[in-house]
Amino acid sequence: MKTVFITGGAGFIGSALIRLLIAETNWRIVNIDKLTYAGNLESLADAGSNPRHIFSHTDICDRAAMDALFAAHQPCGIIHLAAESHVDRSIHGPGDFIQTNITGTYTLLEAARAYWSGLAEPERRAFRFHHVSTDEVFGSLGATGLFTETTAYDPRSPYSSSKASSDHLVRAWQHTYGLPTLITNCSNNYGPYQFPEKLVPLMILNALAGKPLPIYGKGDNIRDWLYVDDHTRALQLVFEHGQPGDTYCIGGRNEMTNMQVVDTLCSLLDRLHPGSNGQAYATLKTFVADRPGHDRRYAIDANKIAADLGWKPQETFESGIEKTVAWYLGNTEWITHVQSGEYRNWIDRNYAKRQS
Repeated sequence: MKTVFITGGAGFIGSALIRLLIAETNWRIVNIDKLTYAGNLESLADAGSNPRHIFSHTDICDRAAMDALFAAHQPCGIIHLAAESHVDRSIHGPGDFIQTNITGTYTLLEAARAYWSGLAEPERRAFRFHHVSTDEVFGSLGATGLFTETTAYDPRSPYSSSKASSDHLVRAWQHTYGLPTLITNCSNNYGPYQFPEKLVPLMILNALAGKPLPIYGKGDNIRDWLYVDDHTRALQLVFEHGQPGDTYCIGGRNEMTNMQVVDTLCSLLDRLHPGSNGQAYATLKTFVADRPGHDRRYAIDANKIAADLGWKPQETFESGIEKTVAWYLGNTEWITHVQSGEYRNWIDRNYAKRQS
């Protein structure tokens, strides 16, 4: 049984990855999360009770705490997802993004390097530091073209700039010190358990509450949409079989404008949960001032990960978005706890009792 550190494991993608690994492997997972506003251990209600899941309420910027975790658990690698990730928040308060995404990644790299340097040669060769990043580091595309692993970096927001910085740090530690690193850059994720500030859950929950559906500008900004479980399967593949020093782009091959996403959600809700007054959900669409520096288009060429590792998305946008809407309709308790803030008490009500 191998032990793997997953940072940010109480977040949207991190919790989905842990659910996958607990269900489909015999790995022992040490989930390291600071539990900021978006960290939700209730998303791990089932997997989290497995004895192969160990939760550590730790800030990755705390070097002494990270050193202690390495010494205690002796991992064979790290999948690093801990990050501040919401562009709007980065515009209004960039400091947390600089601290977590840059300083946190640096601290984690140094703690990992110190631990890795002391391993015996077979364990040194097998160790992996997998840094999970975003396609936003590449900037904005025109009407044509795709991001690839060799696309030049051109970040446009405080969020994407902080992630670009962390990517460069990871590559530098591989080149300078020989730390065996991997980087993945993914497109926009969606799916169950996503915090409601992001587009898909925000539109679903606003629609169900009869609130306006705010759409930036004309709604014509384009993103490549990736179902979260497709992403986590790719992360496992890269961690296990990726070539150290390499980068892999992960995309869903689902380019959609924001308007198309909202219209699809409205149509699904009309069918799966008709409004009590018979009003179509699309009537709630409201156009608002565009976000500062809003990138026009993202799209990923995922041919490398397909050719090298045999990965391809299992969900189309149509199948994935219907699963997502159905999940939100069927999990009102999780939603209520997020909206009320009750989810912040999950650790006190559950994990403290298990660990006592």
